[in-house]
Formats: sequence, C-alpha cells, structure tokens
Amino acid sequence: MPDGLVTAEASGLVTSVNRRAEQILGRSADELLGRDIREALPLETRNGESWWALTDPWNGLRIRTGHREKLLHLPDGAELLVTARYLRAGNAGPLGAILLSLRDAEARRRAEQDHAALISTIAHELRSPLTGVKGFTSTLLRRWDNFSEEQRITMLEAIDADADRLTRLITDLLDVSRIDTGRLRIHEVPIPTRPMLTRHVERAVATGRGEEGFSVVVEPGAEEVYADSDRLDQVLSNLVENAVRHGQGRVLLHAAPLAVDGSMGVVLSVSDDGAGIPAEQRRAVFGRFWHGPSGTGTGLGLYIVKGIAEAHGGWAEIDDAEDAGAVVRVFFPGEPA
Repeated sequence: MPDGLVTAEASGLVTSVNRRAEQILGRSADELLGRDIREALPLETRNGESWWALTDPWNGLRIRTGHREKLLHLPDGAELLVTARYLRAGNAGPLGAILLSLRDAEARRRAEQDHAALISTIAHELRSPLTGVKGFTSTLLRRWDNFSEEQRITMLEAIDADADRLTRLITDLLDVSRIDTGRLRIHEVPIPTRPMLTRHVERAVATGRGEEGFSVVVEPGAEEVYADSDRLDQVLSNLVENAVRHGQGRVLLHAAPLAVDGSMGVVLSVSDDGAGIPAEQRRAVFGRFWHGPSGTGTGLGLYIVKGIAEAHGGWAEIDDAEDAGAVVRVFFPGEPA
C-alpha cells in the first residue's frame, strides 16, 4: 500500500503495522506491536493537545465511525496526515477495532511551499503596476495645475499601461484555473494573420522597443488563422513578451502553413536571439511557474500558451532558432476543435 496502516484492537493494543508505516514513522513494527496505540502514536494537534483525548473512540459518540484526514504531530515534531476509521459491531455498536491511515506530510508541505512562492510572485507582479498607478494618480490629484497638458497625458498613458498590465495578470491567473479544470472556452473565427502579428509589434514598439528589431513574415497559405481572437492575442502577447525579455533585441514573428493528418493549419512562431533553452529543460518550459534565466515574470505565460493551443486542438513546442536563441511554435488547426 502507498499509505501507512496501523491497526489496534478494541482495547487499544496495536495489532498490525505495515512496512510503509514503519518507513513514515521511522520505527520498526516490533517497537509498536502490543503497545497501547495512544502511547505508540501520541498524536497531537497543532495546539499541542492530545488528539486521542479529543476524539476518544472508546468513550465518545458511538455513531462516530472515524475522522477525515487531518494534519497531526508527534512529540518529536514529525508531521503526519492521519485518517481514522473505527470498526463497530452493528450500527452504533461497541468499538471493535481502530484503523489509522498515515501519510507523510512532506509532499503536502512542498505543495504548500509552491503555492506560497506563487502568491509571493503574484503579489510582487501586482504591486509594481499598482505602485505606478497610485503614484501618478496621487500626484495628479495634488498638483494637477502644476503640470502642462502634455505632462498630464504622459502620466495618464502610464496609468493606462499599468492598468492593462494588471488586467493581463489577473486574466492569466483566471485562465490557469480554467486550464487546470478543463473549462477554457474558445470561439474560433478566421483571423487575418499579418494584421494580428503587426499589431503586437506595434504594441512592443509603443513600450519603447526599437521597431527595427522586429520582423514579420507570413508565408503563402498562412494569410488566415482559425482561432479564438482573444486567446490568439493572449498567446502572441506572451510569446512576444518572452522574446523581448530573454532576447538581445531581435524578434521574428513568422506564420507558415502546415498539414497535420491530412488537414491544413497554421504554425505561428516567435523567435529571439537570446541564449536559448537547453534541450534538457524544454519539457519543463511549458509547466507552471517555470522561469527563465532572468527569473522575472509569473512563470505562467508558456503554460497558458500550451493550454490555449491544446484547447484549439493544436500544440506548442520550443526549439533552437536558426541563428541563435529560441523559437516557440504554436499550431492552430484549420478546422474547429
């Protein structure tokens, strides 16, 4: 069994201990067998109270047949996830046996640490644009008459850009939840490829990037892509942002036709001229919370890209660019998913 199992008879004496329980407890079965289970496993709550005194399967409610999984402690500080089952003779009869299922809490702790790290990252990412919004709005409210019309417009544009960034972050978080639960909805329509790619170049240029660093290539047969407009916009936003962040200033947006299983589709790819992604790391790139060498961002962008592509019936992959750097390719079928 993957879980530890400790059983005791009605009197409370331990009758069996499986091997997994020995591993989790760090004690042999010989040390536990024949001892009172309250002494062999002196389980405590987070507050240091005796779990056995609180639950009391011997003198407590006879209709109680067990307890759901609960995080408990041993006196040495070890944490266990414990599920209890009380076997009774008939309905609400006397106690016949106690079964305890044990799980090591380390895996749960690691998951909680991952969630805490995500919360910390998200808080940092949200705080940055919020600081900008708060700073500019406070300044404008206090000193509106001290600024020229041009200065006011500049500040308002900065507020607008930070608000857009906040919206994208919140949308990403919601989409991660939808992807995880399989509830990501798409509405596919034909979309002209070149205007879509060009629009993302214009957005990057508007943030201060040089227009000469971007190239757009649309091959014959890829003039139109069948996709959800908003989701496609989301995919390209993430890919261009990654290429700009990890590259050295040159970004190529490319569209090409591709036949898969006899039906045509379009592959959209975004290349940069950065250091690239080592082959051994490429399987992890599309996972949640993956960060490149810069360590910036939420680590959710490529996870969302892959989820959106698969919701369309397509796929996403990463490879070496022709000259240097990395290229991310996303395939969209020519027919609705």
